[in-house]
Amino acid sequence: MIIKNGSVFQEDGTFKKCDVYIENHKIVSSEREVSDKKEMDASGLLVIPGLVDIHSHGAFGHDFSDGDTEGLKTILKYERSCGITSYCPTSMTLLFEELERIFASLKGAMDTPDGAVIRGINMEGPFLDPKKKGAHVEEYIHRPDVDFLRDLNAVSQDMVKLVTLAPNVEGAMEFIDALHEEVCISLGHTGADYETAFEAMRRGAHHVTHLYNAMQPLGHREPGLIGAAADDPQCMVELICDGFHIHPSVVRATFRLFGQKRVILISDSMRATGMENGKYELGGQEVFMKDGKATLKDGTLAGSATNLYDCMRKAVSFGIPLSDALFAATRNPAKSIGIYDKTGSITAGKEADLLLVTDELELKCVI
Repeated sequence: MIIKNGSVFQEDGTFKKCDVYIENHKIVSSEREVSDKKEMDASGLLVIPGLVDIHSHGAFGHDFSDGDTEGLKTILKYERSCGITSYCPTSMTLLFEELERIFASLKGAMDTPDGAVIRGINMEGPFLDPKKKGAHVEEYIHRPDVDFLRDLNAVSQDMVKLVTLAPNVEGAMEFIDALHEEVCISLGHTGADYETAFEAMRRGAHHVTHLYNAMQPLGHREPGLIGAAADDPQCMVELICDGFHIHPSVVRATFRLFGQKRVILISDSMRATGMENGKYELGGQEVFMKDGKATLKDGTLAGSATNLYDCMRKAVSFGIPLSDALFAATRNPAKSIGIYDKTGSITAGKEADLLLVTDELELKCVI
């Protein structure tokens, strides 16, 4: 296939009018390498990489933590229809036996026709700080346990790419020492102060789970995890840009503080995403979704009801430059979990995960 006449997003953040050559769902350098010369006219459209959502619990009435392979397939099909071509199903804080069953269900959904590609599992818990548990069930929170993680990774055939850890709980630093070269350790759901968070980063934890949410606020005398992340040039930070979790001013400030290479847009979506207003469930707790806002009964935000594509569009509407928003939804998450050699930019040798969109970011085609 040859995509003709589109404005193609480049690795330097510019758009260039050029053709894209595809052979067996791989981007190739020239027309000579294409056996199927079928052309798609992208005149007047932007050609951008498929989005990479590394933090999403579910969508369209289903949740990864259901442990239901058919439900996961439904999630993957929904995600791809919304322009998310790479996906990390994300677990909640649950008992080991439940997580074992859930992770084992992944295999049956790995090759879902017309679905997003599963790139790995994101374990959000159970190694959290009970004081910052958010929508997680406190009785299932577990001390950091290396064997716990490795055993689950074995069950999933080494698919665990991310794990959230509260660095201020007992055993956290030893956990980082043992595992930081095996999995991306993300700091979050924690009341950690600056010194504790920065020590965790020094030991190898260079990622933050949904910045600002479920952590100490940035104070001018007590900067906490947010300040530590800003001071660590290797640290990448997740941002839920659904219009509810973070004020537009703070979204803009975050991109200024961390730059275009360190912000990762995520959806943190739950099963209400793509559904009507009503009562849903997340991690064993009732969630009420109204007009895109998902909360527990006490008003605690419980994930989002927005997919990553809409989060990216929301970021642009808040004043984030399009190139920065695109990097935050493609390149940066791909780099964070080690798949940038496969996807995340429109580059020869990578998979042809591509979207055709209008200047107003209306999604026209997923390739």
